[in-house]
Amino acid sequence: MFYYLSKIAWLGIQPVGLLTLCFASILLVSFLRSRKLLRLLAFLGLLFVLGAAQTNVGRLMLQPLENRFARPGEIPPPGRVAGIIVLGGGFDGYVTQRRGGFELGESGDRFVETLRLAKALPDVPVVISGGEASLIRTTEGDASIAVRFFTEFGIDENRLILENRSLNTHENAALTKTVIAGLPKGDWLLVTSAFHMPRSVGAFREQGIGVIPWPADYRTSGTDGFAIGRDDPMEAMSEVSLAIREWIGLAVYAATGRIGAFFPG
Repeated sequence: MFYYLSKIAWLGIQPVGLLTLCFASILLVSFLRSRKLLRLLAFLGLLFVLGAAQTNVGRLMLQPLENRFARPGEIPPPGRVAGIIVLGGGFDGYVTQRRGGFELGESGDRFVETLRLAKALPDVPVVISGGEASLIRTTEGDASIAVRFFTEFGIDENRLILENRSLNTHENAALTKTVIAGLPKGDWLLVTSAFHMPRSVGAFREQGIGVIPWPADYRTSGTDGFAIGRDDPMEAMSEVSLAIREWIGLAVYAATGRIGAFFPG
């Protein structure tokens, strides 16, 4: 239920949803002939579009998320690492299901980085956590696609442990706890997008899993300042959408006890 409620709520909270509500409000108010309210709504809509599409405000919102956990300077020695956990979201499951292979999506760096780690640590298991999480269409989940990806690049399939039922970050952690229960104890390298790492670390720690954050898929330089003017306004809007979703996700997870603190560190 939590998964479906979060998906439905996000349809209205995301930037496109907010703009839709704004235009709907303008249309409604136009029938009331309230010019002051019309001007206010039009101004707010214009301000939001210009701010989201023609500045780097999205990157500024993502930057503290990405800076929360730095990637370690070197790979820990094998004796310290129990294994590698990579969270789903790196493949385009819709295209892959229809064309075969393994089409990397926008967050595909998660799996490229995991492949590098798996080759550097050839004796540890690799857990792929992620089910088929699309609300409106049938896709192939990352866990099953990842088997083809890793084996194609020489990773022994016997090392791969699939958790293919999770639909969100909380379930990633809770269901991964189940699949690794019988494995040797130790810290796990946790690989996910840098902006997603604070919520992920909090969720896994809440389940009692010791993790070493290994962020990938960076979207910011880490030192960005405010700037006006974007070559790709749709990318800028996407960054705002991504940041809003992640900050709201942190707040909701903290309020519902899925993480121990609003901004895990």
